[in-house]
Amino acid sequence: MTVAATGSDEHAPLLSNRLLTRLTISVAVLAGVTVAISLAGRMLGERIALAGHTESAQPIDIVIGQDQIRLPANTIRFEEQRQTGRAERVDLYLTWPEMKGYSNAERVKFNDASRPESLIFLNLSQSTMSKDMSGRLGPIYSHLFDDRPEPGPAGLTLQPLKDTSGYGGEVFFTGVLPDGSDYAVRCMMPADPSQSTSADCQRDIHIGRDLSVLYRFSSRLLPQWQAMEARVRDYLGQSFIEDGHPSSARLNR
Repeated sequence: MTVAATGSDEHAPLLSNRLLTRLTISVAVLAGVTVAISLAGRMLGERIALAGHTESAQPIDIVIGQDQIRLPANTIRFEEQRQTGRAERVDLYLTWPEMKGYSNAERVKFNDASRPESLIFLNLSQSTMSKDMSGRLGPIYSHLFDDRPEPGPAGLTLQPLKDTSGYGGEVFFTGVLPDGSDYAVRCMMPADPSQSTSADCQRDIHIGRDLSVLYRFSSRLLPQWQAMEARVRDYLGQSFIEDGHPSSARLNR
């Protein structure tokens, strides 16, 4: 026997108010989770894209030995070194020839290994030797040259080394700076210029009270050796701090 539906059953809603409330809350939660995932993904993507770089130019005051220097955060290569305080060393990377730190507009220069001439790298630490590379030229390096000098780029002289020198396939380039002081740089020259890296050549100088600066660059930049020496010294000379204020550093030769 069929039971007739009552009037209240005929007009009852298919979805109860309680169920509607639960569905609304569930949709809101899912929407919130989606937004959170999207934001987190965007932040993670940006962090991956930066790959340890920063665009921040916030000044970082660092004390190395007897010297205090102020550097923009985006010139400091490693994230853990972007801290105010005392440090044993700090590593910098700068665009060439602009001498600028990392920026999104210039990210290709920092991420493209096929363009090593776009950057120069500097390592700042307390001096451990009384003489820099130029100072060691006469008393040390000159005795390692095999006396077969060759013309080098932009007025430099290529100095091959004796097989017994212990420097492997490296060579020195020597020259005279505009002020009359000696210039020396040590290079591992690639067999093919297309194989150049950002560490083909390296030179160290003394600057400030007790700071040693080792800078590395591509052999493609050797023709610009005088401009590079001047810009490295000028850049760092403007970074020294005395009594809380920028000062002109004494540039040791």
